Amino acid sequence: MNKENQIKEFTELIKQHQGIIHKVSVAYCNGIICKEDLFQDILLQLWRSFETYDKARKFSTWMYRVALNTAISQLRKIRPQEKDISSEITAQIYDAEEQKDQQEKARILHAAINKLSKAEKSIIVLYMDDYPYEEISEIIGISVSNVGVKINRIKKKLQIILKELGYGL
Repeated sequence: MNKENQIKEFTELIKQHQGIIHKVSVAYCNGIICKEDLFQDILLQLWRSFETYDKARKFSTWMYRVALNTAISQLRKIRPQEKDISSEITAQIYDAEEQKDQQEKARILHAAINKLSKAEKSIIVLYMDDYPYEEISEIIGISVSNVGVKINRIKKKLQIILKELGYGL
């Protein structure tokens, strides 16, 4: 395939599935600048890896894997105390009595998700995006049965985190 056709195909696929990049950026970053930087980093890594994409597989599955790996790699560059401080600040911003609409509830959930490990974030983001266990298994690289076990554990952990943040279920 010539470069022009490759660029056109890549652009079309990105347009169709750009929501994946946004979801990963939101899950792994709190600030607007961080989200924009991560979005660009993911896009760049997708382009660099595009030649390795196996067209026999779903593009969205491959895209999620690249996006999550890029997000995790970028977070390793951030000093641990910066991550902890931003998570604490995000968690303290929200007050249970003021949370009425869906957008506010989503923000609370994202604050709780930010307290999860990188691997747990990856799994729960895919689960929340309605990916079947089989695809989550393929993206993450664990067995299907292990996906179910991990999702149940993550849900319990999120309930505990939400209670600690003052948002009991």
